[in-house]
Amino acid sequence: MRVDIVDLIDSHVPLKKTGTNYVARCPFHVEKTPSFSVSRPKQFFHCFGCGVSGNAISFLMDYSHLDFVEAVEDLAAFAGLDVPRESSIGKVGSAKTDLSDLYLLMEQVATFYVEQLRADDGGKKAVAYLKSRGVKSEIASDFMLGYAPREWRALAAKFNQQLLIDAGLLGLSDGGSIYARFRDRIMFPIRDKRARIIGFGGRVLDDTLPKYLNSPETPLFHKSREVYGLYELLKKNPKPQRILMVEGYMDVIALAQFGIDYAVAALGTATSQAHLDLLFRFSSELVFCFDGDKAGKDAAWRAIASVFPALKGARKIRIMLLPQNHDPDSLVRQEGLEKFTSRVQEAQVLSDYFFENFSKDLRLSEMEGRHGLITEAESYLTQLPIGAYRAMMVGELSNLAKLNILDNEAILAYKRQEKKHRIKTGRPSVPSFVIALLLQNPRLIEVVEQKEIDWNLLEFDGIERFRNILQVIADKKPTNYGVLLEAYRGHEDESVVKKLAALDLLTPEDGLEAEFSGALDKLVAQGRGARFDRLLAKEKSVGLVPQEKEELKRLLRMK
Repeated sequence: MRVDIVDLIDSHVPLKKTGTNYVARCPFHVEKTPSFSVSRPKQFFHCFGCGVSGNAISFLMDYSHLDFVEAVEDLAAFAGLDVPRESSIGKVGSAKTDLSDLYLLMEQVATFYVEQLRADDGGKKAVAYLKSRGVKSEIASDFMLGYAPREWRALAAKFNQQLLIDAGLLGLSDGGSIYARFRDRIMFPIRDKRARIIGFGGRVLDDTLPKYLNSPETPLFHKSREVYGLYELLKKNPKPQRILMVEGYMDVIALAQFGIDYAVAALGTATSQAHLDLLFRFSSELVFCFDGDKAGKDAAWRAIASVFPALKGARKIRIMLLPQNHDPDSLVRQEGLEKFTSRVQEAQVLSDYFFENFSKDLRLSEMEGRHGLITEAESYLTQLPIGAYRAMMVGELSNLAKLNILDNEAILAYKRQEKKHRIKTGRPSVPSFVIALLLQNPRLIEVVEQKEIDWNLLEFDGIERFRNILQVIADKKPTNYGVLLEAYRGHEDESVVKKLAALDLLTPEDGLEAEFSGALDKLVAQGRGARFDRLLAKEKSVGLVPQEKEELKRLLRMK
């Protein structure tokens, strides 16, 4: 499958040809003048404003909020191809079942549950319960609320039994007998962002425990990766200013009735990195809503512990603790939309909440208390991605601890990391130039192969990365950088590779090979020179072994 990145991006964002590249206003941040550039030879895009970059798949993932597989499917559709998806999920018969069969089944079962609200006697009780909670018929329809009959054979009589087991709607007991997982419950279909039903949540109509029950892990449903209400949210507003994370299905539905249609709920599990990455695709601000009691505060702190690695770029998190004895449903009914919305907008920013909780039980007037603050906070701050936000958090830690930022060894370590991480401006170093030129033009590996390079002489920051790139190009034989980038998706060097590939090296096309060859020769010469200087210094200080003497003579002749 060959798709031209210019044609693909132009179908979403109109491009204008400027020189050898195409430009537009960046679709990933607000700007007045175009800084978003697309290269046809490299099959690569880069924004000089916000720094986002990648290939055709990366663009679809970022622009359309897709995961990798979904982006490949959309890319195939753009090229007029089909991508077959098959998964071996049959537990009993070990048969391979196309996932489309499961998606179809889930849609049919959800429709069946909706019908049971009117057709089943238990369904009428469910309707009465929903009315008692003030759920309007339009909201029930929007969220496709339904009712699972008490009779366990209700589903088995209508649908394929093996598919029901694979979908988690029927379970197998230890004795091998089959049972209905959801019985006499209000049903909440869980839809992914593409509107496909992937699981269900069920709530009892009385005080039976468990009050809420979710689908088990299935080929379609992974609760640590999904949230309830995301599809409904995106249907109302594909780019919400903020997303409110609440604890339950009914909270999402109650808030939607009051016009707060940007709430989602975790599915009975702690906030995960996958949850954060999913939600940050659609909004740069997340507000975590918790009960104001001890359990709620403990839950808030556990959530904070998981969010630090995800805080990069313009991402922001706020913490909203509710008054005692209230959940979002009861509070919005008591206070009304305007006051509740104000609470959301004025929720405490993560940095304030973090330092307030750390310092409240410490005597910061005492040196021991300030030392305790640094010790406790350090394990969290080291999880923050290197950047401006992390630097500001470290600065605030220094202020609270009444510490000169240059006096603390741990904080110095942050600074050293940031200095090492910082991208150099101006013309890149020779090693960076060589690596960048090779990344942008993988065909230049032929120049490397034609030279007899003594790799033991090459010693520079990034030598292992350079050798890895050479190996990847030799193995994958990419035709351009866009293809090469896929080999680095998820790799620890992905961000560095993208930044090097985005460098404007000001090298004319007809002089690429000569420029690369010359830079590579210079790199080798620098390596020889550095080795010569080290051997010469060693000879003057402690002397050389015979092998080193021969090497020094050889290097001297080469000079």
